[in-house]
Amino acid sequence: RWEKLGVSARLMKPVKQSELLTAIENSLTFGRRANEHVEEGPKEVLPTIPPLRILLAEDGLTNQKLAVALLQKWGHSVTVAGDGREAVHAYESQEFELVLMDVQMPEMDGLEATACIRAMESKLGRRTPIIAMTARAMKGDREQCLQAGMDGYVSKPVRQSELYQAIAAFFKP
Repeated sequence: RWEKLGVSARLMKPVKQSELLTAIENSLTFGRRANEHVEEGPKEVLPTIPPLRILLAEDGLTNQKLAVALLQKWGHSVTVAGDGREAVHAYESQEFELVLMDVQMPEMDGLEATACIRAMESKLGRRTPIIAMTARAMKGDREQCLQAGMDGYVSKPVRQSELYQAIAAFFKP
């Protein structure tokens, strides 16, 4: 088979990583050059979201850092709670315009924390949007979050555009 391509099977040897990387880079560069004359389609126009005070309930340190960096890049201020119990205490002591709630957390999970927040809100006469940000992406998980009192749902790994759209749904100018 290799002979048809002008390569002797006896000359084949393992590829060095550096050679493979160079070949991949060259093919990608060539592909870009060949397509330079093609115009890009229209970019997605995202709605404007005003700066928000956001409570992020997330127990994973990496997820916390990523979410905080992204939200701050969009102009929001973020308070982080490492579990559901901390989220409820933060919600009691501060006013937030949005809550991003992980579902699976130690101490108190996101469903329980949402129930506590909703109970507080019924006494205060307000309702803050709560969006689930969770790795639970099986059939029925979205419905379970919504039935627990959450207003939106974004599955992990979180895609920037999906999170942005989920937030924008509640804060249209």
